Amino acid sequence: MASITSAWVIHHPHLKNHRFKKSISLSYWSHNNNPPTPSSSSTNLFRKMQLNGRRRNIVMENPSIYSLETSLLPHKVNSQKKEDYPVDHDTPEPEVFAWSSVILPFLFPALGGLLFGYDIGATSGATISLQSAELSGTTWFNLSAVQQGLVVSGSLYGALFGSIAVFPIADFLGRRRELLIAATLYAIGGLTTAFAPSLGVLLIGRLLYGLGIGWAMHAAPLYIAETCPSQIRGTLISLKELFIVLGILLGYFVGNFNIDMVGGWRYMFGLSLPVAAAMGLGMLSLPRSPRWLLLKGVKGEGSLQEYKELAIAALSKLRGRPAGDKVSEKQIEDTLVSMKSAYQDQESEGSFLEVFQGPNLKAFIIGGGLVLFQQITGQPSVLYYAGQILQSAGFSAAADATRVSVLIGLFKFVMTGVAVLKVDDLGRKPLLIGGVSGIAVSLFLLAAYYKFLGGLPFVAVAALLLYVGCYQISFGPISWLMVSEIFPLRTRGRGISLAVLTNFGSNALVTFAFSPLKEFLGADNLFLIFGAIALLSLVFVLTLVPETKGLSLEEIEAKLSE
Repeated sequence: MASITSAWVIHHPHLKNHRFKKSISLSYWSHNNNPPTPSSSSTNLFRKMQLNGRRRNIVMENPSIYSLETSLLPHKVNSQKKEDYPVDHDTPEPEVFAWSSVILPFLFPALGGLLFGYDIGATSGATISLQSAELSGTTWFNLSAVQQGLVVSGSLYGALFGSIAVFPIADFLGRRRELLIAATLYAIGGLTTAFAPSLGVLLIGRLLYGLGIGWAMHAAPLYIAETCPSQIRGTLISLKELFIVLGILLGYFVGNFNIDMVGGWRYMFGLSLPVAAAMGLGMLSLPRSPRWLLLKGVKGEGSLQEYKELAIAALSKLRGRPAGDKVSEKQIEDTLVSMKSAYQDQESEGSFLEVFQGPNLKAFIIGGGLVLFQQITGQPSVLYYAGQILQSAGFSAAADATRVSVLIGLFKFVMTGVAVLKVDDLGRKPLLIGGVSGIAVSLFLLAAYYKFLGGLPFVAVAALLLYVGCYQISFGPISWLMVSEIFPLRTRGRGISLAVLTNFGSNALVTFAFSPLKEFLGADNLFLIFGAIALLSLVFVLTLVPETKGLSLEEIEAKLSE
């Protein structure tokens, strides 16, 4: 074992503008126990060593300059002072965790997304069943275009009202309590819809179910983002989108299974109840968000020490550690320091108007813009009316249309899995650019099909598949991921509420307007308009959306403040 002393310049990919020069004493391990010496041979320019357990590119500044790339080989590095490694202060060690400890805190909130997706998939088949003279089982099956639009978009109007209702009280209730209320609304709405004796009662049930969607889609990404390890935040929040898709697929399967039954639409809507019950019971078993508990203390709503102890206990339970675990205590201490820093010189919680000021406005433009374009590029129309689009493409039988919808749902599920695997690898922005480009192409294909390719039904199916695939690697998962990431701590609850409000408001509008606009403009012109909006959204992504891959929530906040 030999020792060398040199001046070092440390380059780190996340610290491009920082150069640290330190004189450090290194114990350098090699097979022959001799220190490395400069050589003219290029093969000797690279050596392997370990620097505090991290991979770094290092340039040695001695009389001769040569490069060394560190690895995770078992080399030893000693320093006179721990402070000689400033990189460690800016890039803390990733949290060590067991995957088993993050499954349930992700699963039960994600069921709220699954129930949202189930509504989309089930409604696609239910609208066919409900309007069939033979299958409806009602005397009010002959719905007008406006009535049909209300049935389809009723849950979305409920989600819109739910988003408005939760806006002023989200931080008071907390994420866990929000999700419990959402599960209750899901259950009541599903039962009311399933046993509806009239169109009016059916619409009330749709509104109640939609209230659950609004509350769940606000609280679920918050709870997941605030309780999961930071290095898998992108994966888990994208995985929540996979649960939405799984719900859509489940809705398609249930629709396909019940489409030939009299009153089959009642089963399609009513089978959401068991999932809602599982969600509610599951959330009862989970602790409150540790970050939310600390937020209460930092805002002076109680004893900071008491909330800190509650947060440590909550984090220990989430990670499957013993109560009072030292690792959990250290993590809570670090989080508390960051939160206090964010709240320094601020005496109160962010107001409504503050969301529209400075970095908060920038975050809202990005997050709100993404969820707005997610909807006005035709997403609700393509998914809710997939069965009818397929019927017009030649799959005239209701059963045939719903079976093809199932295949589309399977493809949607697979493509969402691709996004989940790649979002923390390729990054958010590249996936958005590629996906939105494909969305535009698919919408123009649908317009061309309705305009002059009506004799080629495979064009409609191919366009639907292209739309679904591109949506699921872009707007689908990444919009909600970025909404959960970009809002500063001070206005995060209100900012996400506004983004959810924007999402469901535009979703309800597009869904309700699709059927009347289709009759007024024609399907070809309507999809042409959606395609033009998709091109506009591509410009938005290219010019305004930042890359947040690999950044902590605090680093993202700092980036938007520049």
